[in-house]
Amino acid sequence: MKRSVLVRHLVQNGCFLLREGAKHSIYRNFKSGQQTSVPRHVSLLVPTARAICKQLGVLWPI
Repeated sequence: MKRSVLVRHLVQNGCFLLREGAKHSIYRNFKSGQQTSVPRHVSLLVPTARAICKQLGVLWPI
């Protein structure tokens, strides 16, 4: 899965960029306050993208 598609999905579901780390971007869910890191690779493995959505409390896109 492309990182840009995942980030667009997160933003559309109430997440925002909190800060940029050295190799990761930190996103936070506005409603729940949960946060997690998103690696800055062009493409991510599907299980990694699914885990990021789960950690932020965002439904996985079908």
